[in-house]
Amino acid sequence: MPDSVSAHLPQGVVVGRQAEGVCRFSGIPYAESPVGELRFRAPVPAAWQGHLDARQPGPIAPQKRSRLATAVGDFEAPQAEDCLHLTVWTPAPDERRRPVVVWLHGGAWISGAGDLDWYDGTRLAQRGDLVVVAPNYRLGAFGWLHVPGETANAGLLDQEAAIDWVIEHIEAFGGDPERITIMGQSAGASNAACLLTRKPRFARAILQSASLGRGFWPAAKAAELAQCILAEAGADSLDEARALPASVLLEAQHAQTVQELLKAEGSGRALFCPTLDGDVLPLDIEAALREAAGRADVLVGYTRDEMASFPGWGRDEAAQRKGEAIFGEAARQWAQWASQSGRDVWLYRFDYAPTTRFGACHCLELPFVFDTWLTCPGAPMLEGAAPDELAYLTRVIQESWIAFIRGETPNWATYPAQQHFL
Repeated sequence: MPDSVSAHLPQGVVVGRQAEGVCRFSGIPYAESPVGELRFRAPVPAAWQGHLDARQPGPIAPQKRSRLATAVGDFEAPQAEDCLHLTVWTPAPDERRRPVVVWLHGGAWISGAGDLDWYDGTRLAQRGDLVVVAPNYRLGAFGWLHVPGETANAGLLDQEAAIDWVIEHIEAFGGDPERITIMGQSAGASNAACLLTRKPRFARAILQSASLGRGFWPAAKAAELAQCILAEAGADSLDEARALPASVLLEAQHAQTVQELLKAEGSGRALFCPTLDGDVLPLDIEAALREAAGRADVLVGYTRDEMASFPGWGRDEAAQRKGEAIFGEAARQWAQWASQSGRDVWLYRFDYAPTTRFGACHCLELPFVFDTWLTCPGAPMLEGAAPDELAYLTRVIQESWIAFIRGETPNWATYPAQQHFL
């Protein structure tokens, strides 16, 4: 049975569990529950005092089934709007001041959570003597609906608030607030890039399959989609929408009229993604991203067959071109910008392909980064893979990622060299 372990914060004691040589603290609130008047607004720092039981995971953000479930596998977890919490994995809540990595999950801004089994930070923390932090952030309409004059990109502000919490509190968990790496995949990697356009409080970033090639929503288009969603929900304003059950908004964002409007728009962007509102994010995003690339040393890359995970796509020539346009070219562009700014840059491509159907698809590198392929069986994209191959590649990947997080040098040459993981 796991043993209880405590971390002492100014506001009180956090009680977690210790197992496999790693302490896990789950469901720690970094912001107040974003319900009622706080729905759609910027996050408000959590204010609790006394004793916090962090031995069980908290709920994840409201969402539908992931569209990548046919490749990655499915998951189930309790859902609630009261989801602005994070999980900490640490070798010990002591005074060691270990490097910290903050994980920003993907899911096209509509699905996922920070502490799903795929992202269990136990082995990464143990092998690297690191502190791993995984926040949830608001998804779908709750975090990314854009109505002019109201808070934009609330989900991005959630992630910024979580990083602020880490800087303020991570010493109590054995972490060093001056050695923080942000690591994101897919939407999470795009979010990390957006955070770098603001006033980042970190100087190292791992960007895995950032979908920067799709771009972000211009404010006018995002507002048009928002009005369609509100109309489907039967609300004339955000004030009215704040009073609706969460389930109504969740259904409205998936309504047929919304999907038709999205298809007619023609850009191929996800329904929700960061909006160029001129406040949280600048209107001239390309110039901002170019400047942002110079603010962090980076480990950046993509998978060879990105599109094979997505419904309706495979590994043919058209899929390869699409994957290059959305993921590959964007990764190489970021690497070039960062290098030109004098940053240390390591570029990779993940080529390991255990199945013919999915190849080296989107998300395939994740069970190697976290070493969770053994504890999360059943993913179609890994079906039939040899355990010795999985173990070897996990060791190679983790050694490189851990070296970067620790401020050291991964075991391949810097950009313009590109490492291929086979």
